[in-house]
Amino acid sequence: MTNLVDAASLVGQDRRTLNGANFLALVSGADDLDAGAFRRWVRQQPVPIIGVKGSQQDAVEDEFDLLVDSPGRVEELGRIIDLRPKASAVLVQITRATGEMATSDALVLESLGYGTLQGGNEFQDWLTRKEHHASREVDSPVLLERGGSVLRIRLASPENRNALSAAMRDGLTDAFQLVGLDDTIEQVYVSGEGPCFSAGGDLSEFGTMKDLSEAHRIRQLRMPARFLASEAQRYTFELHGACIGAGIELPAFAHRVRAKPGTWFQLPEVSMGLIPGAGGCVSIPRRIGRQRMNELAISGRKLSADEALEWGLIDEIVEEV
Repeated sequence: MTNLVDAASLVGQDRRTLNGANFLALVSGADDLDAGAFRRWVRQQPVPIIGVKGSQQDAVEDEFDLLVDSPGRVEELGRIIDLRPKASAVLVQITRATGEMATSDALVLESLGYGTLQGGNEFQDWLTRKEHHASREVDSPVLLERGGSVLRIRLASPENRNALSAAMRDGLTDAFQLVGLDDTIEQVYVSGEGPCFSAGGDLSEFGTMKDLSEAHRIRQLRMPARFLASEAQRYTFELHGACIGAGIELPAFAHRVRAKPGTWFQLPEVSMGLIPGAGGCVSIPRRIGRQRMNELAISGRKLSADEALEWGLIDEIVEEV
């Protein structure tokens, strides 16, 4: 059983309190605990701080990195964090900060955290165990169709489950840049061909970039997120099937997100020794809150369309998109 610590007893103490732990689980519900002091304490900690809800909401519940209903859930999350402590720690450190940043600055911080983990042993261990994924070249992975003031963008690599390959990334970046340059485009609809909207990053390309500083530079130049986010009010994403990793990180920036029944969502990056790196550390907390984002990413669990609608990750469930 995880030992639960009274939150009030830790405020003001330094990080030696951790004694090498990969996370701390604290009991919420202290009436006399100063929320500002507790917030400052949490943000100084190098590991995830998990809160267990008390019998009633209190002033500090929003300050935990994750907030759960029971000690049993702490046990489940703790076992996962112990497997990937570095990725879990970087995740919560990034999401603590990005909520207060401009989107462009927050995306830079996410990229730096992602690059840090790319050079770490947790990601390298995952690379040695991953299954071989053959790269599938697609001539035109992103298709555009213009009709009056409406632009339709389609992810058109169904044989690759619309994975965010370098070619797909560049195609989306070019399309999103076009939107930013053309004021006559009033509405943009983004959808995907085949059985799912997107299965996330192209695993065949993971670990191929050896110069991690160059990888960060490329992300700043060519990642679609910043071009999408700057024009978010014009975008509607239409989702179906699996929306994994980048497959929900990018849509979460949009003004409107619609999904068919049976659509599901997952953030698997922490299990790979990474964090969401296509903008998800910025877009998703701004839709569902930092605590739910951290729980979704650390647990790696699948989120149904109904749950996503309840949380605010999507805006509507429709029969046809």
